Amino acid sequence: MRALDEVIIGAGHNGLVAAAYLARAGHRVLVLEARDRVGGAATTEETWPGYRVSSAAYVVSLLRPEIERDLELARHGYRLLPRNPSSFTPLPGGRSLLMGPDPELNRSQVSKFSTRDAARLPEYEAMLLRIATAIEPTLTETPPDPFARRPRDLWSLLRTGWRFLRLGRDGPRAVEVLTGSARAILDRWFESDELKATLATDAIIGAMASPSLPGTAYVLFHHVMGECNGARGVWGYVQGGMGSLSQAIAAAACEAGAEIRTGARVERILTESGRAVGVALAGGEEVRARRVVSNADASVTFLRLLGAERLPADFAEAVRGIDYASASLKINLALSELPRFTALPHEGPGPAPQHRGTIHVCPSLDYMERAFDDARAGRPSQEPILEATIPSAVDPSVAPPGKHLMSMFVQYAPYRLAEGTWDGHKEAFADRCVALFDAHAPGFARSVLHREVLSPLDLERRFGLTGGNIFQGAMPLSQLFFMRPVPGYADYRTPVPGLYLCGAATHPGGGVMGACGHNAAREILRDARRG
Repeated sequence: MRALDEVIIGAGHNGLVAAAYLARAGHRVLVLEARDRVGGAATTEETWPGYRVSSAAYVVSLLRPEIERDLELARHGYRLLPRNPSSFTPLPGGRSLLMGPDPELNRSQVSKFSTRDAARLPEYEAMLLRIATAIEPTLTETPPDPFARRPRDLWSLLRTGWRFLRLGRDGPRAVEVLTGSARAILDRWFESDELKATLATDAIIGAMASPSLPGTAYVLFHHVMGECNGARGVWGYVQGGMGSLSQAIAAAACEAGAEIRTGARVERILTESGRAVGVALAGGEEVRARRVVSNADASVTFLRLLGAERLPADFAEAVRGIDYASASLKINLALSELPRFTALPHEGPGPAPQHRGTIHVCPSLDYMERAFDDARAGRPSQEPILEATIPSAVDPSVAPPGKHLMSMFVQYAPYRLAEGTWDGHKEAFADRCVALFDAHAPGFARSVLHREVLSPLDLERRFGLTGGNIFQGAMPLSQLFFMRPVPGYADYRTPVPGLYLCGAATHPGGGVMGACGHNAAREILRDARRG
């Protein structure tokens, strides 16, 4: 039998994308996944009979269209269902803000709070789209090393610089988007706190940061890039749950010749004469390959699976210094009925517009700051920020007839607590979140049939996410582009010959986009051609 070219650690969506591209190039690839299913954090589980729960990741927009086309994901069962409207914010006093891809809806809704903001919103969105023309091409490029002085790195830097120069008056705005705070940008553009709070929730999703901290503007921008069925800036649900996307990528990889083994936990990366030569599994089995590709984060890959003693001391120290601060908690809920909001009542049992997109429970920027102050002190937020979605309102296949499924993404829930443990605190905190939602939709608490609470510690245990960080490492400017995962190693290679990274620990970072796996495969194939 022909020797393996690559063994890939982890069948998260990036690992599967890498496997598909490598197999399409004729490489013999084996993917090893510790869990009983593919997908990593982009997975579907039947947590309760008849409910297809997207346990962790729950919406899609950033998946690179070239990956979707190259791997023919639609042919393998991938269907994306757009959300329209995409956002609903119930507010105190019976007010609400409903927003989506329809400009007229946005104008009429925002005008309730500020006619000035309603007029400026299209200009703001157009500005972000112009900046996207400069930033988006970098997502599928290998970051240059500005300190290496190699011709290809200098050329890549010049190409990126030229894209920003072409932005003209938007150039300084683009720099602020990359480096500044979301609050500063939103305060300059808008006067309505209701609109600013709705937009700002995207800036802190998955981050241990408030919207006033530098770096949050990029996370805000991160959520307006991408597309859904060709529509820019629109997010959607994967029909059948997020696992259907991972299964489609896996099917494309297997069709190209890759092999995937689940229930195969990697315990150690094997090296000989300083080179990665394979992996050892729980139980003692060894799998040899020309190259080892890790979809795990940098801490797991280098400090646990490889061992710091096999690394240059300065590199090991840089890996130890990666920021994995996290403050995210996920609650999955089975519901007997749809919530009925005081701010926007609806008649009948079927979904209304306010059920289709993300439901934001966060009335103001100051509310967000207070919630973060709790987290900074090591406490779960007394008044948490809730981002709830009801995928069954758009995709009935994920819940039994007449029932519904909700995902509630909650901040702030700091990984490190000043007192106690998450195992002891998570149910009481979930009670607080349900009660907060119930205050906007009376009767909601009674509609909860089942619930699953995933604390940051649970996210770490179940999905191998160090610190519960959903991005495999925080995403401030100091951990982006040529500094991700650490400076000097943003090209998916590592100090250990034959060992590569392909997960969200690498450029361009977190989110279900597949770009990390796509880019890593390109560099691996480049090295393979060189011999």
